Amino acid sequence: MSIELFRQGSHQCLMFSKLSLEDGEAVQSNQFLLVHGNTGAILDPGGNIAYNELYLGLTQTIAPHKLAAILASHADPDIIASLDRWMTATTAPVYISRIWERFAPHFCKPGKTAGRIIGLPDAGQRLRLGQGSDDSFELWALPAHFLHAEGNFQFYDPISRILFSGDLGASLGANLDPAKPVTELAGHIRHMEGFHRRYMVSNKVMRLWAAMVRELPIDMIVPQHGSPMSGPAVQQFIAWAENLACGIDLMGPADYRIPD
Repeated sequence: MSIELFRQGSHQCLMFSKLSLEDGEAVQSNQFLLVHGNTGAILDPGGNIAYNELYLGLTQTIAPHKLAAILASHADPDIIASLDRWMTATTAPVYISRIWERFAPHFCKPGKTAGRIIGLPDAGQRLRLGQGSDDSFELWALPAHFLHAEGNFQFYDPISRILFSGDLGASLGANLDPAKPVTELAGHIRHMEGFHRRYMVSNKVMRLWAAMVRELPIDMIVPQHGSPMSGPAVQQFIAWAENLACGIDLMGPADYRIPD
């Protein structure tokens, strides 16, 4: 059911994926469970479509009450529409951009998020999750604003050296298999280009992002949709994104006209 991205000692990174056909009702999405000793975190838990699979996989790995955090890169429905159910199933706080901390409760029944939403500052944060020296671990919330949401974070795991990149790096297509990481980008671009040109806001923020992540040792980039990237594809993707015209770069008068 889960795809193991990394395992070393008591530290695991698991991905849960349900591929949809291109003409399916819902876009394919990936959800993530990070476990460290007796604690862990869910990253981008997804909508109600994904809840049952993720909850079952979670309970086979760790008790729900031991979760230290629910992390959301942004507030799209495919990221946290299942939040109401996770507020019941766990006692974990939710980390999300401070821009979205007063919007996220709209996914839940009144009062269920009271005292449980922690707004991340725009500059990001190194999060220490869990209790005690043996079970606690770090995740870094990296600013990725406007890629594509106004308040947007990616999460870097310094143990696995995985960058969980949210919508950046996403690939779409019925033939993609998230269990098989892409190691060479050239043949994969056709699954990415249209999405990135529309959903990423501008080349300026792509260049700023590329300059930031080049400072990190990254073994794998794992997006919220489609296939992970590893090996040479990691740096190839960073270079491709850095040079991509997208979003407002492509907009002109013809795109803002009163419809006929």
